[in-house]
Amino acid sequence: MAHSILITDPLEGARDHEPVVFSVKAELAEPLWWARDDKGERVLCQRLQSAPVHGETRFICVLSFTGTCRLTLEEPCQPSETPAGITALAGREADCFVRLDTGAFDLELCAGTAQGLGSSKWGIRHFKALADGFELLPSGNNAIGGFYGPFFTPENGLINPPEHTRVRIETVEQGPVLHHYRMHGLIPDGLLEELKGKRFAIDWKFTYDTPWFQRRYDVDPFQTVINGRSVTNKITVGDEFEGGKGELVFDRFAAFGGTRYRAGDPYAGELVDMVADTVANSKNQSQKFEEFRAHLADIESAHWDLYWRLFCIWEGVLGEAELRERLARVRVASHVKADLGDRPWILTGQPVDVSAVPHETIFPGPADKTVEYHEASGRAMIWWTSKPSGAFQIVQRRQSGWVNWGSNGENECPELPVGVDIKTAYGPFADRWETVALQLETPPRADG
Repeated sequence: MAHSILITDPLEGARDHEPVVFSVKAELAEPLWWARDDKGERVLCQRLQSAPVHGETRFICVLSFTGTCRLTLEEPCQPSETPAGITALAGREADCFVRLDTGAFDLELCAGTAQGLGSSKWGIRHFKALADGFELLPSGNNAIGGFYGPFFTPENGLINPPEHTRVRIETVEQGPVLHHYRMHGLIPDGLLEELKGKRFAIDWKFTYDTPWFQRRYDVDPFQTVINGRSVTNKITVGDEFEGGKGELVFDRFAAFGGTRYRAGDPYAGELVDMVADTVANSKNQSQKFEEFRAHLADIESAHWDLYWRLFCIWEGVLGEAELRERLARVRVASHVKADLGDRPWILTGQPVDVSAVPHETIFPGPADKTVEYHEASGRAMIWWTSKPSGAFQIVQRRQSGWVNWGSNGENECPELPVGVDIKTAYGPFADRWETVALQLETPPRADG
């Protein structure tokens, strides 16, 4: 018996390999089925195994269409057939869990090594669009998908969880249309009692030839105080990119409907000054401290992670007493500076040249659709969150080539609610990023 499904787009415009989930009122055992669209083309459908519903079967397919599309589910895909779809590649990193050719992207998902180095991070450690072959993470020392505050902040004495934790990765769905992975991790105990013993899970979904991917962060319930503010079940998600010294992968930022932001990062300035003071004046004689002193000789060009790691209790570079005393001075000074009236809010409808402002950093206000793009090439990364983040930290640091999108306000205060869905698109979208963002926000509807 054939099953008919009507796919309707609430928006105007064309959809490009849009993932569509639909259900049919039958229990079908075969993992892959063929449907036919209203143009007569065959469409591969992958049966979803997770969260089954009695008397129904859920499928996912990817469709390129405008307006509406009617699918007719016709017959199982035979084992002898080898339809095009997501394929696995040989990984480059030692902790690679899977490297995928999704048709749109070549990406490598890593489990981390907890060695405390840039190369130790879990998350997406390599990422490029297959259309142009441009690599956003060539060194493997940065990652897309880490989360930080409130656990990995000076208040808690822990920094950079992708460097200091490992994750166990579960395969939830794996087929030619969809790969769905779930990371499981335990956050190391820091200084704050209320943040000890917390676990997290991160879901990642990649579909064939789709120019975006999806993720969701879930964390055990918590409540603490960061930057003098109560924080309940809000986190910082951070995506990193690298272009090399003097080069920026993205050199503009904008929020949907206009950008409201403050420029400069007093906390970063205080931290840099304290790094310099520590390197010059600390009485520490340990070998590890001397290693950090050498790495931080050129502070302006040093990787930002080195600043954090110098002041991380996990690293043991400084004794706990010195660590607490120095970080307390940084926090007091940065909190005062963050609330002075010398950094007015700026309201603009134009993209922001972040590298031209103090500290190459801005703190935009609430938004659910944002973009970072490269003006000359037009390549763009677009984020939609199912609930707005209360603030963002955007860094485009030309000296080191490091670019960041983070869901935190000033002084590392996390602002993204736990359990939010994030869709992230990447491609030559700079001139139409708002349209892409609206499509991320508004999926097509499937009706039987």
